[in-house]
Amino acid sequence: MINQKTKPKDVGFTHEDFAALLDKYDYHFSPGDVVAGTVFSLEPRGALIDIGAKTAAYIPLQEMSINRVESPGEVLQSDETREFFILTDENEDGQLTLSIRRIEYMRAWERVRQLQAEDATVRSQVFATNRGGALVRIEGLRGFIPGSHISTRKPKEELVAEELPLKFLEVDEDRNRLVLSHRRALVERKMNRLEVGEVVTGTVRGIKPYGAFIDIGGVSGLLHISEISHDHIDTPHSVFNVNDEVKVMIIDLDADRGRISLSTKQLEPEPGAMVKNPQLVYEKAEEMAAKFREKLLAAGQGTATAEVAVELDEEDIPSAIEEDIPSAIEEDIPSAIEEDVEPVADGV
Repeated sequence: MINQKTKPKDVGFTHEDFAALLDKYDYHFSPGDVVAGTVFSLEPRGALIDIGAKTAAYIPLQEMSINRVESPGEVLQSDETREFFILTDENEDGQLTLSIRRIEYMRAWERVRQLQAEDATVRSQVFATNRGGALVRIEGLRGFIPGSHISTRKPKEELVAEELPLKFLEVDEDRNRLVLSHRRALVERKMNRLEVGEVVTGTVRGIKPYGAFIDIGGVSGLLHISEISHDHIDTPHSVFNVNDEVKVMIIDLDADRGRISLSTKQLEPEPGAMVKNPQLVYEKAEEMAAKFREKLLAAGQGTATAEVAVELDEEDIPSAIEEDIPSAIEEDIPSAIEEDVEPVADGV
């Protein structure tokens, strides 16, 4: 029997060839991509994720949720497969950094844009207040309510943990601005129960050169100076004082702008009565309002008032009702939203 040694077959395939083959079939990952990945290992301050790259990717704790979390186990489980956002390119070790928070931000902004388009009313708890207003969370995003859009007699500090109905004023993902209005939500709800030509009792809450703001059931309406009396009035201060209780008639409801326009002029049984004898105006209020409504019906205008009531000055009304809103939005909002807010990664 002949003992022969068998030489191993030379396949001509080195470790370098194998590495080159891996590179050939390796997926190309870029920042901004959304990929599927499986949780490989949970670490104290992050997790390793298998996304099919040569090296396991890493997601730090602060990128695991739009909300604050204390440990990776609150969000991820071993062997769980889900979507991840590629946050950065490979580092010197060939490792990619991932994010879940970015995906949640993108979807949250998409959702609030949809809610704004639907003119939806949302509810949210106030979690903090500052010099400019109050902070809430909508779909996980921080939103700001300017002080001029908070309709409550409570001090701002007492609103923390209180749930408020809110309407959207501004949704701007590029500038990271989500601005809401409590006042608009209340006005809309109140408007659903009000009618043009209705007499309501309210309280004078503020007096400006252009008119008086009347609180009617928790929302504010404007009694423009031109709608106080048929007689000329130099200033509303000559007729009203703050905290006066008054009877007024609703002459316009603008749900889109959140405005309620009021009149005592249309309730005067005789011109100038609101200046000379306001008590007579209040006693005859229902009777005069009924006549006003008859005129509306006769004119076939339904809820329109243009031919019956003297038109309000369109230049005065916006400044009257929205007086300090532009400054609130342009000056208070950025600092208000960012105040004590932890830094957000670029692009969020």
